[in-house]
Amino acid sequence: MPFTLNAPVHSDLTLKKSRFIGCVEPVADRAAALVRVAGLRAKHPGATHVCWALMAGGHSAANDDGEPGGTAGRPMLEVLRHQDLEGVLATVVRYYGGTPLGAGGLVRAYTDSVAQVLLTADKVPVMRWQLLRCVLPYALEGWLRRELDAFGATLAEVQHGDGVDVTLRVPEPRAAALVARINDAGQGRVVWRNVDDADTG
Repeated sequence: MPFTLNAPVHSDLTLKKSRFIGCVEPVADRAAALVRVAGLRAKHPGATHVCWALMAGGHSAANDDGEPGGTAGRPMLEVLRHQDLEGVLATVVRYYGGTPLGAGGLVRAYTDSVAQVLLTADKVPVMRWQLLRCVLPYALEGWLRRELDAFGATLAEVQHGDGVDVTLRVPEPRAAALVARINDAGQGRVVWRNVDDADTG
């Protein structure tokens, strides 16, 4: 199961007079990540590099920002992958201290900046939701409302017509069990619809 973070976490590492300021934080998508990286560049105009790695929306990206290829963004990305993180941006701002670290030293510095801070991070499971829509008899409306808690589900929308047209928001892993439970209670009287169906009557 993938995890995301509750809040940003920070690190500050000095190695041979080079300073590495790390941050791992939750982000919604690549666009939000790029805004954050641009903000760091503006905040640290004297930095020699602002490297980053992103896991969001099932996609990954990494940027070495002028460091030798594969010594910054890629190692940071591997840490995120190893921790099974999703919807997360890792950034490291480097101020060069005058002493070259070599490729191995850079990989270690960027990896440690991300890995060390994740030891203290508050990780939470990423919950994927599914929308379900059905029409059920009025007699079952109260029963359904009472059942939802057991499945971690909520009512997204309710419309009353010939029957009760409900849209439910349910955690993906529990969706099939909830459908089976409703069908069992409805005894053939529940009509399932596509969530995006327009109302025709």
